[in-house]
Amino acid sequence: MNVPNFLTLLRIFMAIIVFALIGFGHYGLALILFLTAALTDALDGWWARRFKQITVFGRIMDPFADKFLICGVFVYLVTIPQLTCGTTANFPSWLLLQAWMVIVIIGRELLVSSLRAFVEGAGGDFSAKWLGKLKMFMQCTAIIFALLYLSGGAEWNVVSPDGQELRVEDFERPGFRAELGQPETNFLGQMLDNTLNTAQWRPVVFFGMLVSLWLTFGVTVLSGLDYSIHAIRIIRKQRERLDELRAKRDSESQRATYTSNGKE
Repeated sequence: MNVPNFLTLLRIFMAIIVFALIGFGHYGLALILFLTAALTDALDGWWARRFKQITVFGRIMDPFADKFLICGVFVYLVTIPQLTCGTTANFPSWLLLQAWMVIVIIGRELLVSSLRAFVEGAGGDFSAKWLGKLKMFMQCTAIIFALLYLSGGAEWNVVSPDGQELRVEDFERPGFRAELGQPETNFLGQMLDNTLNTAQWRPVVFFGMLVSLWLTFGVTVLSGLDYSIHAIRIIRKQRERLDELRAKRDSESQRATYTSNGKE
């Protein structure tokens, strides 16, 4: 047990807590803990390379911890109606997070893990590529925007029926959100309201979430295709190398047989 492996195990433990916090609706706390877990991912990799503490356990568990955290959070998020069924402004739900998106994300992770196990088991190199790292960054960005959006009470159209911006004082009045049919915000949303002295940060977060979700989906698909093509090329090269070795062995065997017959 060294520092990188400890951080990896800690990330798995924090992921379980993040799932529980999302399930109970504590989105602000879930966001803070998710950011902490994401930082441990960067820290354990840097520590292992800097102090040469790369282990077999770490090579196996580190990617598992990443996939466990990301895929688990997406599974929990897709169960929240505010992220999947539109908003109070009747924004089209097909633009929001959908179950098929999560299926594609999880399917990509299973595919790449299977390809990596097969290729590296055969002696090939299947290291992470820049598109895979971009995929991880976009997935974290989408989750951050989604949790931040939920922290604001899942609101984006923060205007009154007459088109005027609602004041922070209006949002803090007891029962005001219930009158509008909106869920209550939590401490993080209230803190941002008071710090910025406006509720107009919500539209920015909402559209940032939409963009990051679709970019995540696109990069995930491209990354899966890229890894698949890379694996096919590696497998083809290994097959060609085996064919060359087999041909060389057969040639040497025939030569040895000919030499032996000549001597006889």
